[in-house]
Amino acid sequence: MNSAGQLMRNRAKAIRLIGVANELLAVARELEIGESAAVSSYLFTGEERGAANGSATAQDHPIWVELARQTYGDRRRRTKIFDSDSLFGEPAWDILLDLFIAAKERRRVSVTSACIGSAVPSTTALRWITILERDGFLAREADPGDARRVYVKLSARGYSAMLEYFASASRSVVLLDDATVQAVAAR
Repeated sequence: MNSAGQLMRNRAKAIRLIGVANELLAVARELEIGESAAVSSYLFTGEERGAANGSATAQDHPIWVELARQTYGDRRRRTKIFDSDSLFGEPAWDILLDLFIAAKERRRVSVTSACIGSAVPSTTALRWITILERDGFLAREADPGDARRVYVKLSARGYSAMLEYFASASRSVVLLDDATVQAVAAR
């Protein structure tokens, strides 16, 4: 009984630590998101950075990555609730959402992971990755440490397009946020 009680106490401590760690990660993510130059330098090569430093990049807002996460989660939830993989399919959008979230988190995404994240068969996902690359929305880059692995990331054009989408989709939320900040500053 005593060891069971100790196990329960350790589990409760672990849950609290995970909660604290998640809060710290969220704060760190917000700080990183605020540094658009740092994100830009992580995402893009020199010539891509020049293309991305247009007006859309300057409009970056920390809430957009949260909206992207929510959108991606909503899409997975919809499939689960309706118990059908075939009713709701938009693999290109799922890939773009996944890569946008990864860019904001400064995380690399392998082609294999992008295929899994699109929630369609690998052949379908690879076809969409090729189309997105051809249209200039994403780029592939080889893993210098493992010739078998290839990463995908949003191109400057893809990143700017995602920023533009979330800027227009969330303008009332962002305006509300900006108005709140201005009201507090005026006091």
